[in-house]
Amino acid sequence: MNSAKTRRKIAPAAAENGDSADKLDQLLLSSAVCNGEDLGPFIRKAFASGKPETLLHHLRHFARSKESEIEEVCKAHYQDFILAVDDLRSLLSDVDSLKSSLSDSNSKLQSVGAPLLSSLDAFVEARNISRNVSLALESVSTCVRLMELCSRSNHHLKNNNLYMALKCVDSLEADFLKKTPPSSTLKRMLEKKIPEIRSHIERKVSKEFGDWLVEIRVVSRNLGQLAIGQASSARQREEDLRIKQRQAEEQSRLSLRDCVYALEEEDDDGLSGGGVGDDSNGGGGILGFDLTPLYKAYHIHQTLGLEDRFKQYYFENRKLQLTSDFQVSSMTPFLESHQTFFAQIAGFFIVEDRVLRTGGGLISKMEVENLWETAVSKMCSVLEDQFSRMQTANHLLLIKDYVSLLGVTLRRYGYPVDALLDVLSKHRDKYHELLLSDCRKHIAEALAADKFEQMLMKKEYEYSMNVLSFQIQTSDIIPAFPYVAPFSSTVPDCCRIVRSFIEDSVSFMSYGGQLDFYDVVKKYLDRLLGEVLDGALLKLINSSIHGVAQAMQVAANMAVLERACDFFFRHAAQLSGIPLRMAERGRRQFPLGKARDAAEEMLSGLLKTKVDGFMTLIENVNWMADDPSQSGNEYVNEVIIYLETLVSTAQQILPAPVLKRVLQDVLSHISEKIVGSLYGDSVKRFNVNAVIGLDVDVRILESFADNQAPLFSDEDANQLKLALSEARQLINLLLSNHPENFLNPVIRERSYNALDYRKVITISEKLRDQSDRLFGTFGSRGARQNPKKKSLDVLIKRLRDVS
Repeated sequence: MNSAKTRRKIAPAAAENGDSADKLDQLLLSSAVCNGEDLGPFIRKAFASGKPETLLHHLRHFARSKESEIEEVCKAHYQDFILAVDDLRSLLSDVDSLKSSLSDSNSKLQSVGAPLLSSLDAFVEARNISRNVSLALESVSTCVRLMELCSRSNHHLKNNNLYMALKCVDSLEADFLKKTPPSSTLKRMLEKKIPEIRSHIERKVSKEFGDWLVEIRVVSRNLGQLAIGQASSARQREEDLRIKQRQAEEQSRLSLRDCVYALEEEDDDGLSGGGVGDDSNGGGGILGFDLTPLYKAYHIHQTLGLEDRFKQYYFENRKLQLTSDFQVSSMTPFLESHQTFFAQIAGFFIVEDRVLRTGGGLISKMEVENLWETAVSKMCSVLEDQFSRMQTANHLLLIKDYVSLLGVTLRRYGYPVDALLDVLSKHRDKYHELLLSDCRKHIAEALAADKFEQMLMKKEYEYSMNVLSFQIQTSDIIPAFPYVAPFSSTVPDCCRIVRSFIEDSVSFMSYGGQLDFYDVVKKYLDRLLGEVLDGALLKLINSSIHGVAQAMQVAANMAVLERACDFFFRHAAQLSGIPLRMAERGRRQFPLGKARDAAEEMLSGLLKTKVDGFMTLIENVNWMADDPSQSGNEYVNEVIIYLETLVSTAQQILPAPVLKRVLQDVLSHISEKIVGSLYGDSVKRFNVNAVIGLDVDVRILESFADNQAPLFSDEDANQLKLALSEARQLINLLLSNHPENFLNPVIRERSYNALDYRKVITISEKLRDQSDRLFGTFGSRGARQNPKKKSLDVLIKRLRDVS
């Protein structure tokens, strides 16, 4: 078939020879129709001009013109159309034959393919069934494993094995959640339950952790008390070891041959290791110090991916617990609650030390150090506040001891405690002032209760408790019982007070970071002895002594206290851990010297008063006697009887040096009274016989002094005689044949050094005697004077010139 011809585009023909407008319009209309242009303008123009018939005429004319063209075109394509019809008829015949052939082939194919199609359908069905069965088996296997994991997860949840349950949930999510069909019930169940199980595990482990936080506070308090108790036991063992060492040193100092230097240290009860309740697994200590719930919670949160949040949560909760531990109850005295307060803090940091070492990074060293700095600051503040309020030394000592034990305990775990020790050292002076105040009150009570009677001890333990324990015995031989001590009850009472002061002072100074504190202890011991005890004894002596027996007992007590003071300084040195030779090297004079001197002065004064009563009998002496007395005057016999009675009594309680000093003072007083009688206005004149009688009196007194030789050494007995020097030298001068020797400085210094020349002048003028003694010329002014007597007058004149 030939292709259709392309449609021609007809251009309007040019107007010939100036056709009219009607002809032009016809051409324009024809051209527009041929070109397919819009005919609207032509139609509007025709109706506007009122000539639609013209337009219609033109269109008809155009149609007639085109009919001829159509006819020509049809004529041109008619042959081609005939040929195409012929071809179609030929094709129709071929199609009929093809259809018949296809029908035959289809019949044959159907007859052959029907059995094959049946087999194929059966195969496809069998294969689908097989595939469905495989999928079902695979799904069943997956479901079995899924359900097994779910069962295991439920089992672990039931048995509180939260980590294993969480691992099962992770396996469910990783291995089965994506493989489960989106629309299946199992998938919906897993998508719903897995977050719920994780949330349940988190809540459960958080609850267990919260319970542990509550429990650990009680455990921490008990743990702190146990740790501090073990530190106290270790300190006591150290004290016992030092006591044994001091005993060994004493033994070696006394007898090197018998010394056995074998000191053994005891075990530390495990304190040298990791501390109280140490357990490498982090749980199960002596007090149930179990960190398993903590580490379990930490591990679970790590598995949940919440590690940082849990670390922060743990630190904040522990910090809040520590802050609450800092609260000091105003309802309970700090003295009663301080052990719980410090034990709670100690247990807290023992736990934190374990968590730091075994927690796997749960808490950092910096965080623990920050907590410790906060705790130290708060404890120092509490101690400053409480110490400033306390007015009892024993209370300060109790708290100081416990704080020092706290320091020892926490230093084992590496915590710095210098700030706490500085607070203790800062209140050292206040403690000792309070201690001195307490001792002042106790000493005053002990002295007020003293009956000034010798102490009776019926049993050996009483002797050991009151004598040996203070080393105031004068012999190493145990006396027979009942034993009457030379001192009264005030001596051991005061010794106990002083010893307690030393031990309390050493206890406060010990374990306070200061190694050498003997000088501090000694300083306050000097104050106790020199200010408190000496002052109390002085007050007692000046206000409560009213008799010789009381004064003698106080003087005896002072002698015993002098030995006790040596023990006090040795005891302080031993407790302070310094060699005794250093303490003895630095020993000063007797700290109770004022009281001792006052006691002896009081005793001497009372004895002098007693002696003065007998010395009044000197007024009965016949100063102008015709014959000298051969047996002594009455006063001296009374004095000797009293002195002998006094010595027999005093030697039972007074030490020989004290008795010697008192007797020496009394004899010196008697000598002064004898000279004073001659010098005083009561004696207007006397003769040589009276002087000879006085010489007998002095000889009796000197004989008394010589008779005391068994009690004293020869030198001490000679010193007793020297107490009578003034009376003896005066009598020797009055009886001398060469009185002018008194003017010789050498002789005067050797033989008359105790005499006052003014008294010599006055007494010599009273001597009225006409004997041939040269000294008699001092008093015989009216007699005829020989040259020697003139020289004596010159001597008296020279003595007057000197005066």
